[in-house]
Amino acid sequence: MVALSILDLARVADNTSPRMALDNARSLAGLAELCGYHRFWVAEHHNMPGIASAATSLLIAHIAAGTQTIRVGAGGIMLPNHAPLIVAEQFGTLAQLFPGRIDLGLGRAPGTDQATVRALRRTAMSAEHFPQDVLELQAYFSKEAADFSVQAVPAAGTEVPIWILGSSTYGASLAAEFGLPYAFASHFAPDQLMTALQVYRNRFKPSEHCSRPYVMVGVNIIAADTSAHAQYLSTTAKMSFTDLLRGVTRFSKPPIEDMDAYWNEAEEMRVRQMLACSVVGDREQVRVGIDALVEQTGADELMVVSDIYDFQERQRSIQLIAESMGMAPAFV
Repeated sequence: MVALSILDLARVADNTSPRMALDNARSLAGLAELCGYHRFWVAEHHNMPGIASAATSLLIAHIAAGTQTIRVGAGGIMLPNHAPLIVAEQFGTLAQLFPGRIDLGLGRAPGTDQATVRALRRTAMSAEHFPQDVLELQAYFSKEAADFSVQAVPAAGTEVPIWILGSSTYGASLAAEFGLPYAFASHFAPDQLMTALQVYRNRFKPSEHCSRPYVMVGVNIIAADTSAHAQYLSTTAKMSFTDLLRGVTRFSKPPIEDMDAYWNEAEEMRVRQMLACSVVGDREQVRVGIDALVEQTGADELMVVSDIYDFQERQRSIQLIAESMGMAPAFV
């Protein structure tokens, strides 16, 4: 059975505060742990009032402290925004606090708009150094790092697992070359999914970190007790993506009955394209959808994204997804 994990956006809705969003992420991770999910990741985004995970390593600490066994990590850290030394210090500290439970997914995009890129002091050349920065970061986590003249204290010897994230063949090629696990962001950019996975598998070079290709696929999954209700809940994500196309960053909105009143035809076409890798429905429809995606991609693991407005509805969705795959008993 394919492993299921969760990518949580720490969404701030128009009826919640940032503190509530942070605590909801921690509570959701606890539920995911009980349901048998493998990992719980959060991602680095900046200048987005509706996403509270900008200080990603701090949120990871908050979530890990509220759970016992589930792996917790970044999906991901946008490495060109940071010096590798700083990332190693942060995640080395997390690994010392929560041994054997911390993951570090790395991306090369800024995770924000161009004005915020400038505020981050990120230059146009930052992403060009991504491969070298990954290798430098790996070195800080190694046992040999204890002998370096510059150490990322207390990272030496923690061997924090590194993932390469991507939505194109660039990340696939790099993950293959370095022998690292690869996570594809098909939950918002599915166009090159199959091409990237083929590149990754064909070019993969076994390493001490990963003996064979290991693929995680991001997928939007919304489950409810009825198909109609799941489709209704999915309008929150559709509105968020429509707003993104409009250059507007807003809080999550409650679901609506009629999307045609919200988007125009061009926006609908583009959003449906971005959300093409989605599974929405009741238990049986979710099970069938997951099985079809795994058969299509050969994924070792699915990273579930559930952008649902109401937190109780989001919890219910996570439970139903687990039930559909035989991971957890039915909840009442």
